[in-house]
Amino acid sequence: MLLSQDASVNSKPELEIYADDVKCSHGSTTGQLDEDAVFYLRARGIGEQAARQLMIGAFVGEVLEKIENEAVAEKINTVLAQRFKWMS
Repeated sequence: MLLSQDASVNSKPELEIYADDVKCSHGSTTGQLDEDAVFYLRARGIGEQAARQLMIGAFVGEVLEKIENEAVAEKINTVLAQRFKWMS
């Protein structure tokens, strides 16, 4: 996730296919926030910055849910919430 205009990313996803056996060593997705979703939130009275933060926070929340150690997940959530002024 890139959280500034100056950030950059290099991605190298790999997919190996042997006959009928598909194996993925790691996946990668790159894209922008869904402008229709931002518009939807803005149409309901949420400011643009708040709408974008809400969407980013929801994305990060899905990732944090996969962390099995609750203490680690909570610490990461707290640090990100403070750094980016998200609701934790």
